[in-house]
Amino acid sequence: MADKTSTLNIEKQEISTPEERTRDVRCFVPRTDIYETDDAIMVVTDIPGADEKNVDVTLEKNVLTIDARVEPQIPEGFTLTYAEYGIGDYQRSFSISEQIDRDHIEATVKNGVLHLKLPKAGPAKTQKIKVKSN
Repeated sequence: MADKTSTLNIEKQEISTPEERTRDVRCFVPRTDIYETDDAIMVVTDIPGADEKNVDVTLEKNVLTIDARVEPQIPEGFTLTYAEYGIGDYQRSFSISEQIDRDHIEATVKNGVLHLKLPKAGPAKTQKIKVKSN
C-alpha cells in the first residue's frame, strides 16, 4: 500500500514582508501538520513560546488565519550573547472549503502547540417547508 503522507523538511521560515504588522519583531511561518478523519480536519501548528492569551485564530470569508505573539524570555540579570534559535511571532493563513462547519471550529493550545479541529459540515438534510396561504 502506498503511503499518502507528504513530509517537508524545511528550516524555520521568516516572513520577509510583514505588510500590516504593528509589532517591530521578527515573524515566522509556523510548521503545521494537517490530518483528516471522516468527520473533521485537524490542524496541528507549532508555536513555541505562545500560550492561549497570545494566540488569535480568525476566520474571514474562506481564510483561516493564525496569529501568535511571543515575548522573548531572558533570565533576569543575564544578557543574550549567542542565539541559534530565532524568537519572534508566528503567522499563517489557510484557505478552507465550504465543507467546514464554521460554527463549531475548536482551538486549544498546550505546550506551544495549537490544535484546531475543523469539523466537516454534514450532508444537506431534507427539510419540509411549510406552505402558507396569503
